Amino acid sequence: MLTAENHLGTIGVSEEYLTSLIGYTASTCVGVVDLNTAEKKQGLLTIFRKAEMGAKKCVHLETRDGKLIIGLHITVTFGANISAVADSLAHKIRYTIEDKTGFKVSKITIYVDGIMAV
Repeated sequence: MLTAENHLGTIGVSEEYLTSLIGYTASTCVGVVDLNTAEKKQGLLTIFRKAEMGAKKCVHLETRDGKLIIGLHITVTFGANISAVADSLAHKIRYTIEDKTGFKVSKITIYVDGIMAV
């Protein structure tokens, strides 16, 4: 549970809500095909596969100095400008989190794990 204080009192938001909100926001962004989870296999080889547990394994949350740090693994549409998709997604996530929860976001890291033709 993440908490913040303001002039009205203390506000608590669960990590499940935040990961669901970030997952939903990412799924509505143009150019994003899927959310991924990173999993270690066979030593140094990292294999990315579709998340089976929803957004929780795809979104990594951390708090530092009262601000959120977000990590997100995605697959983008073939032919999309990856930089534009990542910038748009980061902006959309930052706006949504700050608007819906009041928490400040200090950093969003987006990992593009794959490209898929749709």
